[in-house]
Amino acid sequence: MLIAGTLPGVVAGSVIRVELLPGAQAFDLVVAAVLVPLGAWLAMTRPPRPGAEPRPARAVPLPVLILLAVLVGCVGGIYGIGGGSILAPILIGTGRPPREVAPAALTSTFVTSVAGVVTFLILSVYYHGSVAPDWPTGIALGAGGLAGAYTGARLQQRLPDILIRRVMGVLVVAIGVRYLWSGLG
Repeated sequence: MLIAGTLPGVVAGSVIRVELLPGAQAFDLVVAAVLVPLGAWLAMTRPPRPGAEPRPARAVPLPVLILLAVLVGCVGGIYGIGGGSILAPILIGTGRPPREVAPAALTSTFVTSVAGVVTFLILSVYYHGSVAPDWPTGIALGAGGLAGAYTGARLQQRLPDILIRRVMGVLVVAIGVRYLWSGLG
């Protein structure tokens, strides 16, 4: 279901990025507007009381999940990323454990990243600017992402979910603040 939403969203987001948000400043402000509140929400998730049953994940109705995936895909297309980095914190914030979220988010990210690259390649043929993918950077980030995903999958089994949520939230806020600083500067 995530792919069904993120795939058309990433294509739409890629077009929006090229046509409506071509400058670096607009891009930085959009990134900050998404990441800062998302990271803050995730970082402020309350831990369960010691000895208490963990809260069940809040059920997200299927139409809402697909709409959310479309929006995330669109933002991912604007970013030039797959969107799993946005979907994962949202799904974890609803109470789902990271071990359930990671496979779905990674699969969605992979598929939509490929679609985003193809979309930007097509746009580069018709657009009179530099919108083609930066292959060396993309390959380096992809290799780092694969290594990080593997390492994270190994580590998450040994760490409490609340620690993962808090660390992820703080990192997302820090990245968002950096983009905000850049966009306002």
